Amino acid sequence: MSRYANPDVLVSTQWVAEHINDPEVRIVESDEDVLLYDTGHIPNAVKIDWERDLQDPVIRDYISKERFEQLMSEKGISNNTRVVFYGDKSNWWACYAFWAFKLFGHPHCLIMDGGRDKWIAEGRTLTREVPQFPRTTYRVAAWNEASIRAFRDDVFKHIEARKPLIDVRSPDEYTGKLLHMENYPQEGALRGGHIPGAKNVPWSRAVQEDGTFKSADELRAIYEKEAGLKPDDDVIVYCRIGERSSHTWFVLTYLLGYKNVRNYDGSWTEWGNLVRAPIEKNA
Repeated sequence: MSRYANPDVLVSTQWVAEHINDPEVRIVESDEDVLLYDTGHIPNAVKIDWERDLQDPVIRDYISKERFEQLMSEKGISNNTRVVFYGDKSNWWACYAFWAFKLFGHPHCLIMDGGRDKWIAEGRTLTREVPQFPRTTYRVAAWNEASIRAFRDDVFKHIEARKPLIDVRSPDEYTGKLLHMENYPQEGALRGGHIPGAKNVPWSRAVQEDGTFKSADELRAIYEKEAGLKPDDDVIVYCRIGERSSHTWFVLTYLLGYKNVRNYDGSWTEWGNLVRAPIEKNA
């Protein structure tokens, strides 16, 4: 990890095992499969449901500042708590939750490298006991939307300026053959394809078979030598709903040290349905 730009943002499964009872650490599980937590989780881990907890139930947006403060207080998270995220799918949703916490300015966010699958593969303890922690008084200190989140108007400006866009979906989604990942219902967008000028770098290329992140040199070879990115580029990443692109946003921002990366969480479910939005196919 020493060659990552921010090596301290990643912690090992062993580190987590050693900090399970640390009052200054809160372990958070966030999964695509929201039922996984109930089947067994890391002791003292709390659950953050990416849809019910982090998203507004009426409009397509995130919860309010006040609701986030309430959620943190309920989970026993204070402004100074080090929050360690982990989950399924090589930490897709853990990175998504990490990104959402950064929207609200939480300063101390970490990712358990390898996620839930690595913890289980190592034979480490799981429990069904749901922990209860003393309620805190959390206050949102900053709102970082402008620096890490992109909207459709930002994407239009990016296209016009020919700035780099990275489509992290599978090649078949990128070419328009699929509207969703393979083996998922093909729904969510009326049109297939990709945003004009976007390069396809599937999120999965950033991880090894065990779900841990590839080395800094391997990541640079993918994103810089192959995709042509530079550390000072203004980059927008996207996928279908923003979770896979959160993973790539994490890689570029924290592991490679890029300063100007935004996640377009509207992604293809917005762009593929957007009236008069240009698309490209089969490129």
